[in-house]
Amino acid sequence: MSAVQKGFTLIELMIVVAIIGILAAIAMPAYQDYTVRSKVTEGLNLAAASKLAVAETLAANGQFPTTNAEAGLPPATDIASKYVKSVSVGAKGVITITYGNTGKMGGNPSMDTATIALEPDDTTSKGALRWTCKIDDIAKNKYVPAECRI
Repeated sequence: MSAVQKGFTLIELMIVVAIIGILAAIAMPAYQDYTVRSKVTEGLNLAAASKLAVAETLAANGQFPTTNAEAGLPPATDIASKYVKSVSVGAKGVITITYGNTGKMGGNPSMDTATIALEPDDTTSKGALRWTCKIDDIAKNKYVPAECRI
């Protein structure tokens, strides 16, 4: 009678460890990009109130605000979070989101000091504002939403 084999051989265990290592090597860069993208989204969410304030100021005064104060917003550095340094309103109602503390992951450029500009366009026939999104650095293009990509 032969003995019944119990457990796994060393080769089988090494194959399983190798497969897990390969899967982790593929998943980590994708996860790192995802975390940076979520930080960028945080800035766009913070800018939502500024977009509304710019639209309301345009409707009330017939012209775009040029500062946060004209738009009825707090100072730019007060509209901030862990990953966003400031959200400011500038000439022609352009909203600028300045990022910081986003971290450099996996050798990719970080979003620190990156800016995203949201430019209003009031040329629609129904008086609605359309917003154009632009990023300042093409190397950071993959972290922003599709409508902001260069």
